[in-house]
Amino acid sequence: MKMILSRSICLVLLLSCLSELIESRTLHLNSCSVNVHTHELRKYYSTIRSNAIAGDTVIGVKFLKKSLITDVQDGQTCCFLRLVLQFYVERVFSNYASAQPQDQRCSSALANAFVSIRKDIHKCHCHCTEETQRTVDSLHAEFIKLEIKQAAQKAVGELDTVLDWLEGLTHDQTHT
Repeated sequence: MKMILSRSICLVLLLSCLSELIESRTLHLNSCSVNVHTHELRKYYSTIRSNAIAGDTVIGVKFLKKSLITDVQDGQTCCFLRLVLQFYVERVFSNYASAQPQDQRCSSALANAFVSIRKDIHKCHCHCTEETQRTVDSLHAEFIKLEIKQAAQKAVGELDTVLDWLEGLTHDQTHT
């Protein structure tokens, strides 16, 4: 009997750990909700992070300052997220190149996940204020100041900021 109970407890613990890894979190954006697989995003990013940061040779330039993301106006999270994902899909991942095949696979997986989230957000019909648009335009302006491959490398290295913000949004919503 103790053996069956021990196995059952181990199985329950294992399943709870595995379910956390594939867990989808719902991000509420005004009157709309989208699912974000933050663990999956973090897993893919952790694979490419060290090479992306090591390959960033442009010191002293930062695209995504934490204040840029944390100062998003109320009601503009949907718009800001949609525009940032668009920036990463159209500008960053399409120009990111790594000599490591595993890094290329992971960056493709990240890009596909961003496309999927963006597709869901498109259904939300987010409305952007001029200020939010200007904020993201400034991100584009800094990006195009650099050579395209360098800029993409730097932006991939800064994905931590975006992922931290996403995790914070989903965490805040699950604990309020």
